Amino acid sequence: MIAPHMYKMAFLSKGIALNANPGQFVHIKVPGDNSLLLRRPISIHDVHPQTGMVEIVYQVVGKGTRILSGMNAGQFIDVLGPLGNGFTISREIKSALVVGGGCGIAPLKLLMRRLKDMGVVVKALLGFRSREAVYGLEEFEMLSDRVLVTTDDGSLGRRGLVTQVLGEELQQLPDMMFACGPTPMLRIVQQLAREYSVPCQMSLEERMGCGIGGCLVCSCAVRTPDGGFEYKRVCKDGPVFWSQEVMLDEAPNER
Repeated sequence: MIAPHMYKMAFLSKGIALNANPGQFVHIKVPGDNSLLLRRPISIHDVHPQTGMVEIVYQVVGKGTRILSGMNAGQFIDVLGPLGNGFTISREIKSALVVGGGCGIAPLKLLMRRLKDMGVVVKALLGFRSREAVYGLEEFEMLSDRVLVTTDDGSLGRRGLVTQVLGEELQQLPDMMFACGPTPMLRIVQQLAREYSVPCQMSLEERMGCGIGGCLVCSCAVRTPDGGFEYKRVCKDGPVFWSQEVMLDEAPNER
């Protein structure tokens, strides 16, 4: 356990470690309980291609994740991955602002590692509920040029929500903004990206069924060039989308 109800797990999978991109996820079969038919989608936290190690960070929210949190070293785990479309990192990016909130901070570590390896100037804006809920801060500080932490209660860093200080950070316009967190946070990120004309990629948090695009449980509305909309699957077409295309601020039938 790395924070209250937050757990970190590492497993060996050479294929996933070699092929995973930031923003992708793995689909894990919960062991030992045949009543839990659906796999659990968990974002990839980090990978180590040299050793084949894959790291995930997840929150215990139900029976499945509670069982995962009780697994011991050496046990076998059934994992599909890497799945989904992750963040797009181009050579044109020279500066980036990485924004995360709560559980949505977990998949940003691999992203920040790749950005640093490319020589990108990285600023990270990370929001937690409290000092006790903070995890991985030292690692994030090593992978970025500047880290700004906010907590809801002010027990560490700036007091308030991460979105309340985002506007200040956008005064120095980055080439790209990356974000992952709960939908209310992403709505504000989307609005500010539009206001400051900053290209932004957002990783959506959505309940999933099959994880490979077959069941359509995780569909989300996306704008089309003709002014309409269509539905895309978060698991297969995402979970990362461009902020200007995904419809978070309004229902499709309101257009």
